[in-house]
Parts: sequence; C-alpha cells; structure tokens
Amino acid sequence: MPLFDLSLEELRAYRSTSAEPEDFDAFWSKTLQEAREHDLDARFEPVDTGLSTVQVYDVTFAGFGGHPVKGWLTLPAGTAQPLPLVVEFVGYGGGRGLPHEHLLWASTGRAHFIMDTRGQGSAWGGGGGTADPVGGAPSYPGFMTRGIDDPENYYYRRVFTDAVRAIEATRSHPLTDASRTVAVGGSQGGGITIAVGGLVPDLAGVAPDVPFLCDFPRAATLTDRHPYREIGLFLKTHRGRTQDVLRTLSYFDGVHFAARGTAPALFSAALEDQTCPPSTVFAAFNAWAHDDKAIEVYDFNDHEGGGPYQEAAKLRWLRAYA
Repeated sequence: MPLFDLSLEELRAYRSTSAEPEDFDAFWSKTLQEAREHDLDARFEPVDTGLSTVQVYDVTFAGFGGHPVKGWLTLPAGTAQPLPLVVEFVGYGGGRGLPHEHLLWASTGRAHFIMDTRGQGSAWGGGGGTADPVGGAPSYPGFMTRGIDDPENYYYRRVFTDAVRAIEATRSHPLTDASRTVAVGGSQGGGITIAVGGLVPDLAGVAPDVPFLCDFPRAATLTDRHPYREIGLFLKTHRGRTQDVLRTLSYFDGVHFAARGTAPALFSAALEDQTCPPSTVFAAFNAWAHDDKAIEVYDFNDHEGGGPYQEAAKLRWLRAYA
C-alpha cells in the first residue's frame, strides 16, 4: 500500500478535532476511586517454566470492579534487589500468552510484567485467561462497540482501569522499583500505554508503538480496516447514533490522555499503516504534554511498524530512564 495519509510535514503539524469532554478528569477520577475501593489482592505464584535465566510469577490482581486479572511477572534469575520495571500491554485480540514468549525485557536486567487483556486472548499468540464478566448490550463482533451506549458501560473503561491497577500491583512486589516504572505496548497495547501515561502521574517513561485507540473521529472515517471499522459497521445498523457513539469514545481517546502525559515518551508510527493510520498516531504524539518526547517513523511499513528495529530503538532509549 503506498502512502495514503498526510505527508510527514503535515503529520508533524496535525492536531485532532476530537472534542474533550468537560468532565473527562472527573470521570476518570471517579472510575479509579471506585476501583481502589476493592482490595488490590495482588498474588504472585512462582511458576516452573523450565527457563533457567529467569524466574516467572503467575500474577493475579483485582482490576475494574474487583474482577481478577492475570499477568506474568518475569525477573532475572537470582534477583535480590529491586529492579526497574517494564509494564507491557498487549495488542488487540491477544492475551498474556506463555512466559517464554516474553523474555526481552528480563534479558536486559529489568523486571517485566505483561497484563492479560480481559475478554481477549483468543485471536493470536499463546492465549489469555482473564474473563470480562461485564457486558451484554447490543454490539458489533469484536470489542470496539461493547457498551458503547454510555461511557460508564464502555469496554475500555474496564481495560484502562485494569492497566492502572496492573501498575499498582506490580509496584507492590518487593523486587520492583516503583520509581523506575515504564509502560510499553504496541497497537492496542500502545493505546493502553498512552491511557496509563495520562492516568498514572509518576511513570519514568512510556513507549507506545503504532498506537490504536487514538483520534477516533478521524480513524473511524479514514480506514476500512478492523478494529476501527467495527465502529462504522455498528453505526451502519444503528443509524442516527453517530454523535452518541463519538461522545462515548471521547472519554477513551488517546489524544486526551496524551494531553495529560507527565513522563518522557518514545512513540513510533508507520506511514503505510492502514490499521492505525499515521495521522491518528501523530494526533496523540503532538498532544503529548511532556517536553521530552520523540517519534520513530517507518516510511514504508504497515502495521508491523518498526518491528525488531523499534525494539532496538526502545532498548537504547530506555537506558536514560529505567
């Protein structure tokens, strides 16, 4: 696919037209306050994986609504002192997978936690194990329109809350250094990373790659690829509800979380990416509030973005922060 979006010069100047709700901060403050009324109940069970260079823990903690959320915490073998912590969020449809799928960050001498995404984990990878016990309203298949009738009911309200609680849970482990916590993720995981960057005020850094869940008004009308296309297909049936849907989505738009970003950030975008169009990524990057920010651009790549080259860029970047 050749370039289909704005030129790079235009991307660097682009600003989203997504309207921020007046009660955005109050909505998220209330949401997180309600979640924290439940005991975090973080449990770390050692797992015999057959891996000799790392120690893996099967983690369970209380996320949104007190619902149990799973993850893997991986530490270099023999860890005795608190380590910098990398918290990772997963792409659309995936789950936490199997421990041996996630060895990069522990290989750098850091602690690594990967969060299961509730209700997902059946589309690719090694699977997931976290249910989403909420829902049932009419929606298009997938996750983008679950509970889209109201911000209180929307699926990503639960996911973003889980993500904040994941950071709180892993920071509670005695071998993680809370002051050196970084959030990372690609695609949906990148969108969750941006949300966490706007909701957790003391992260050491964030690194969202080709992030999803940004600039919904543009994304839903620019690309015909899933998952954004789920929004249009829902509205194709539910005629006349466009403004209501956009209002709900505005509470979860990465652009508005980015405007509250308080940590250094390394983004990445791919100029042929039709799944998460580059203008939607730049909308979040350009809105990111912290002055220390950079974006890696991959001219001739689709949604795979930088792949291993971006992993190498993050390894270099992270040395300054955690």
